[in-house]
Amino acid sequence: MDFLKTVFWVVVSALVVIMSINNWTPVTLNMWSGLQADVKLPVLLIVIFLIGFLPTMIYYRTKQWRLMRRLDTMEREVSDLRGIKQFQTPERPSELTAVSPAPAPGTETDPAPEVTAPPGAETDPEPTPARAPGAETDPRPESPS
Repeated sequence: MDFLKTVFWVVVSALVVIMSINNWTPVTLNMWSGLQADVKLPVLLIVIFLIGFLPTMIYYRTKQWRLMRRLDTMEREVSDLRGIKQFQTPERPSELTAVSPAPAPGTETDPAPEVTAPPGAETDPEPTPARAPGAETDPRPESPS
């Protein structure tokens, strides 16, 4: 790819030199207050080209520099967040994934006694589902399905 770039710029440079040699004629510029300047045509064309090209190039480079700085900042933030996430441990992993051991063969287990409300106490018609310790509840109401 570098070879093709080099060939391109060599060809462009050769064309500019050939054009300059063939058009090396003086041009008179009429400026303010009757001031006149005699300038060779290729020099005038190069100066006019640079007057139009340089501000555009400066603007492009500053914008590219600013965007690269923002990109570097964002990449650092992402890598910091990845590093933090890598070293975070889940809260109470033993409680969330605890499995009770199976009873030994040949032993009977007593079923859990049924819990009843004392007489006169109000009972909840719909029991709330059991939640894992440390689990947060969703404060949003459930939407009808």
